Amino acid sequence: MNQEQLDIKTPEFVSLQFQLAGLGSRAAAFIIDRLILLAVNILILLVFFFVTEGMSSLPFFAELNLNFLPLAITIIAIFIINGGYFFAFEFFSGGRTIGKRALGIRVIQENGHSLTLLSSFIRNLLRMIDALPVSYFLGFVMMFFHSKHKRIGDIVAGTIVVHERKAKRKKKPSALEKEINNRGLSKNNLNIDEWTLKTFGLKDWELVSTYVNRFTLFTKAERTQLTKQIADILLPKIGIDVEGKNDDELENTLFVLYLILKDEWEFEM
Repeated sequence: MNQEQLDIKTPEFVSLQFQLAGLGSRAAAFIIDRLILLAVNILILLVFFFVTEGMSSLPFFAELNLNFLPLAITIIAIFIINGGYFFAFEFFSGGRTIGKRALGIRVIQENGHSLTLLSSFIRNLLRMIDALPVSYFLGFVMMFFHSKHKRIGDIVAGTIVVHERKAKRKKKPSALEKEINNRGLSKNNLNIDEWTLKTFGLKDWELVSTYVNRFTLFTKAERTQLTKQIADILLPKIGIDVEGKNDDELENTLFVLYLILKDEWEFEM
């Protein structure tokens, strides 16, 4: 089926455009993920084999017959890894498993926002239904016929899978890029964990984005006033005390925050 463009109007009345991921790219990503899990499962079984062989060669363990212990641990480890792989990667890696990242696709909510803990849990819990009767047959059939290429897990969780959109390369750096480069800033200048990052909404992104993009147009007095106002709103969310920091420190922190939020909220075709 052809890839289609999807227009989403967010609750904040912002229009976003996405390219839906079709059956082909989703299937390819799934195969990559399954191959990774297969390799991990084989590794775990090999470890189980060598541990069991090692224990059986020791008289103490041979007499106690404790071979069931590594077997139980192996079964539990395989269950947790296979059951939690998709959930953990999609929630903590911005809707991307290793396979999805390789194919340039990601899972988001239907309203254009990032995947939540609940929606990630629901869509991955229902994988057991999509996998019926064998080899993910039901899920692939649903994706083929659904207008938005959804499987059952996506329908119930209210999620869609879309292609990543990369920023277009520009021949000359913009005024914002020059400002960031002159300041020597990068995302690594600020460490924000995933849980804290998810507390920032679209309005926060629009606020910091408008600030940095218009930064060079402000007068010195306007910069000082706006920097303080915006810093008072956004920086406490990441545990930074605004009091005692000079203008340059606050400006740099807001620029770095922009770079971090940009990956999550800036959508360019």
